Amino acid sequence: MRAMMNTLILSISAIAALVPAAVLPFRHAPARDTVFWLMLAVATAGPALWIWNSLGTGWHTGLASALWITVFASLVLFALLAFSMREVWRLSPLLMPYLAIIGVLATVWLHQPARPLDGLVPSAWVQFHILVSVLTYGLLTIGAVAGLAVVLQEHALKGKRPSKLTRLLPSVADGERIQVTLLTAGAVILGLGLLSGMAAQFYQTGQLIEFSHKIALSIVTFLIIVVLLAIHIRTGIRGRRAARYFLVAYLLITLAYPGVKFVTDVILT
Repeated sequence: MRAMMNTLILSISAIAALVPAAVLPFRHAPARDTVFWLMLAVATAGPALWIWNSLGTGWHTGLASALWITVFASLVLFALLAFSMREVWRLSPLLMPYLAIIGVLATVWLHQPARPLDGLVPSAWVQFHILVSVLTYGLLTIGAVAGLAVVLQEHALKGKRPSKLTRLLPSVADGERIQVTLLTAGAVILGLGLLSGMAAQFYQTGQLIEFSHKIALSIVTFLIIVVLLAIHIRTGIRGRRAARYFLVAYLLITLAYPGVKFVTDVILT
């Protein structure tokens, strides 16, 4: 009971740590300045502390753990991309509130049982597969947010009515560039994730693949991303259509990662 209370307090604290970064773009002149990096560091520290406290004794497969790890991975990747890619930092007005919502959902489902990861799979394979899966989901999260920014910007341009929000977001061209870059990276890492999953499955059962909802959705997502990239290369598909296709791919990977955990850990328990 005490451990659950400590975890709940840490979860609420992690949500609170995300709030300043979510509010900052609307209260402070947009800039990739010291205040931006400080708020991003605070936002990242909250989920990091939750993960350190909750998973210090080993990996667990609970829904809350999956969601907080997703938040942490997205924040770390966002920091790296904001440092290395122009205009990525402008996605924070959409990304930070979204991650805060995920944190709230993780807190709501905190009471669901978390099972330790075990089995015959070598730990190195398991760790690699987990890392690849988390990186893929983090990249697709940021890419989907970039896609949403493109949709909002195009809608504002078409109606000739830019809003306070759209003025904070990247331009359509920058949003598309970010989206395609993350699509490509996500496809490569997701492909590695599928291969690592097959290797882990082979070590555990002697079979290369054992179809499940998660595997099927992951494969479909990978194929959609590859097809979308191929279409983009051949025809230069742009704007709202590309953003919508990307959001479909993100929906599928969402169903494959935390969605499957919601079914197994919430609905079926």
